[in-house]
Amino acid sequence: MSLHWYAIHSHPHREESLARYMTEKGLEVFYPHLKVKPVNPRARRIRAYFPGYVFVRADLEQTGASLFQWMPFATGLVAFGGEPAIVPDALITALQNHLERLNQMAAQSPADQYQKGERVEIESGPFAGYEAIFDTRLPGRERVRVLLKFLGERRVPLELDSRQVRKPPASA
Repeated sequence: MSLHWYAIHSHPHREESLARYMTEKGLEVFYPHLKVKPVNPRARRIRAYFPGYVFVRADLEQTGASLFQWMPFATGLVAFGGEPAIVPDALITALQNHLERLNQMAAQSPADQYQKGERVEIESGPFAGYEAIFDTRLPGRERVRVLLKFLGERRVPLELDSRQVRKPPASA
């Protein structure tokens, strides 16, 4: 018995369905994907890291390569010269670790570290060096609204990329 990882080609946008189907059939599957925060709340929250591909660990002598050619949502194993290509175990492990880190980072938005009313410093852009008050995190691509003290005591709302603000250094 020789289990190896293989790349299986899926129908367009059906990677998740293929991975779920193979898992239900008792196969070991690796579906590399990223968790995303879409602007549209009804949009998909998972995006394939390798669109059109899923990895499966199988013994082709036991299952046969044709199983994957006729499987729902699949078009067959990735092959070179008619031979299914073996994906090294080390590559799969490295991909799993890499995607786990990426998905953990995506789950923690830079804006999540601020509380409403907290002082922040604008780090870059035309207002770099100014202090502001954190107001709220905005929907979409990591945007925040801060209140900039402008012309005396007036507070002007300003929308920025969350990477443009930081907590001011602790005063000594």
